[in-house]
Amino acid sequence: MDLKGRSFLTLKDFTPEEIEYLIDLAAEIKADKKKGITGERLKGKNIALIFEKPSTRTRCAFTVACNDEGGFPEYLGKGDIQLGAKESVEDTARVLGRMFDGIEFRGFSHKSVEALAQYAGVPVWNGLTDDYHPTQILADFLTLKEQFGRLKGLNFVYIGDGRNNVANSLLIGCSKMGINCTIITPKSLWPDEDMISASETYASKTGSLVTITDDVNRVEGADCIYTDVWCSMGEEDKARERIVMLKPYQVNEKLMAKTGKPETIFMHCLPAVKGNEVTEEVFESATSVVFDEAENRMHTIKAVMIATLGE
Repeated sequence: MDLKGRSFLTLKDFTPEEIEYLIDLAAEIKADKKKGITGERLKGKNIALIFEKPSTRTRCAFTVACNDEGGFPEYLGKGDIQLGAKESVEDTARVLGRMFDGIEFRGFSHKSVEALAQYAGVPVWNGLTDDYHPTQILADFLTLKEQFGRLKGLNFVYIGDGRNNVANSLLIGCSKMGINCTIITPKSLWPDEDMISASETYASKTGSLVTITDDVNRVEGADCIYTDVWCSMGEEDKARERIVMLKPYQVNEKLMAKTGKPETIFMHCLPAVKGNEVTEEVFESATSVVFDEAENRMHTIKAVMIATLGE
């Protein structure tokens, strides 16, 4: 499958077949890495890593993935370039596009990564914006496939803040891949209507179900329970009210038992605030696969770079 020259901004831009291809490529890359096999598919490629928001998994995943395949990553932090400050995003894009072969962006406004992709002339990869987190969902899907051997027909439950970038991207990804997706969240934190409508359209083509509810008991039959922090980066001022609002939506042993499946796995994109969205007991339980997800960020990001830029 030829994805050369494509940017990776949101899963909305990719077909189910293309998403499956990236997941399967990541699985192959991971298997090779375990055998000590890396390559030179990014040899001679210079990669700009722009970070408005700090990161552990995204930064390390892109850096190691570049190095493994012979590329050169250059970290550009908030104080290193003039992006959107003394220089417009569009002008920065045109400068970086003449010096780098690919650009990763992790920041706030999704419009910034769209502008980078429009003006840079090279592939741009979304490491996270306020609206979407597509590389995380690829890692989640690789993890699900490792656990269950398939994606289509799985029952996936996300509980917590239902309108953040992870929830948005899970809605899109699950509905595109035929995964039944339930978002459990207070009504004030439901996803935007446009996001729900888009996911329902995708789901109608794949035969999956999309459910948005504030009922914390709607977890029966779940193959996976997924949560995220209750306050995303930049929302720290809302922490106190979110804790009060979302305390009933905590993932704990009682909630996990309601699935009726002892094999239900627990997932989290990390970092976690244990005691808030998830208890220590669930986080450290045998059914928790959070560190598989974290590792899989590297393999799936490597797959995206190789597919869109590599030789």
